[in-house]
Amino acid sequence: MIGEYLRVTAAELDRAIQDPDWALDFVEEVQDAEEESEPAPADARHFSTYKTWDVLRFLLARAEFPVNVVHGEEPFAEDEDWGYGPPRYLRPERVRLAAQAFQTTTYDELIDDVDPADLTSAEVYPLRWDEPGALEWGRQWYDGLTQFFDAAAVADDAMLVWLD
Repeated sequence: MIGEYLRVTAAELDRAIQDPDWALDFVEEVQDAEEESEPAPADARHFSTYKTWDVLRFLLARAEFPVNVVHGEEPFAEDEDWGYGPPRYLRPERVRLAAQAFQTTTYDELIDDVDPADLTSAEVYPLRWDEPGALEWGRQWYDGLTQFFDAAAVADDAMLVWLD
């Protein structure tokens, strides 16, 4: 299971909500284009947290992060399955709020006082929390997600969010 994000303009979000088939085609087009160029998170339209999505969910929930950046907040294409269920989205104002919260929430703060055994007992995917340094695994994805959301907020973009 992989956490996936696509930055979209307000017009693209409206079109995605109205035409989920177009949205999925657009996602695949952007993913294919960026797979070859591998832009930095701040320059990308697509970003993936790979398998760290669930540890990020756990850590952000524990920190009472104000936006559900892992699953998205508003449903669309509810009859579609983009891998592990339907996609959701964040409106531009929620993207901006998330970007602001990311700026004041460091990864060190997120993992402070976290016992890897808590992740195991909570069955946080992918269940490898007994390995040395396991909590550090999410750092690079968190940092990239922070940069990705910052750039989206500056551009006043919305965000499509799904698990694949």
